[in-house]
Amino acid sequence: MTTLPMTAILSDYKPMASFTSPIQLLRGILALLTIPPLTAIVCLSAMTDVRWFRKSKSQAQQFPRAWGRILCRLANIRVRVEGGEQLDQAKPYIFIGNHCSMADIMAFSGYITHDYRWIAKKELFAIPIFGTGMKAVDFISIDRSHGREAVQSLNDAAQRIAEGSSVILFPEGTRSPDGRLQPFKTGAVMLAIKAGVEVVPVGFNGTYQALPKGKLLSRGGEVVLRIGTPLPTKNFKAKDKQELAAILQQRVAELLDECHLPVPSSMEAASISLPN
Repeated sequence: MTTLPMTAILSDYKPMASFTSPIQLLRGILALLTIPPLTAIVCLSAMTDVRWFRKSKSQAQQFPRAWGRILCRLANIRVRVEGGEQLDQAKPYIFIGNHCSMADIMAFSGYITHDYRWIAKKELFAIPIFGTGMKAVDFISIDRSHGREAVQSLNDAAQRIAEGSSVILFPEGTRSPDGRLQPFKTGAVMLAIKAGVEVVPVGFNGTYQALPKGKLLSRGGEVVLRIGTPLPTKNFKAKDKQELAAILQQRVAELLDECHLPVPSSMEAASISLPN
């Protein structure tokens, strides 16, 4: 139920490193083989639930949540969430996090209970079953091309968020090749400014070690999602996008273990103090 799984994983496959045990190897293979059928089952279940049973897109989020939890358990990825008590379940947020693994999506989908939606490029909504399932649970389509359509798509997404739809974004734009925090792009920041809702920094710790970029099979291990203090964005304007990107990068960095921090030179731009 996310914008991922099989094509993104296979696109940059590299040979798998040795495992600590044959059991973990088997668990990694089982999790990988489970992704396609489980995704189809979850999509069909969500569509059925929304159309014929409870007809609640909010309650149907249990299906992508189950998707994430099942895959994490199969892959021996043990997830712990810290700081979730700071969230107001009645408020919309834009969650902003570092992105270093497909395990980020599995862990966030499975263990963050706040009512939120994923943003997916519009082409994915055309995929049979998968796209229909995303529409059923109200995922947000975004046009990643250039021109008037892309601008309108961004405005529509911002309106959806302002009206109460929380979302999760990865401002680095792609997974980190080494697990370390990369510079934030301003596209996600502009969406936050347009929506005017609070931004919540999230630190994904341990996901790179569990499933590095370019690997097919999980190594397992503990993952910690650290939730930071929500940051208001109403005082930021479009001209402040670089400043806000640097602030958010710093906020996320504060939630990361040392192994995920960028080299010092790349953090210099993020050492901007919050405005009064």
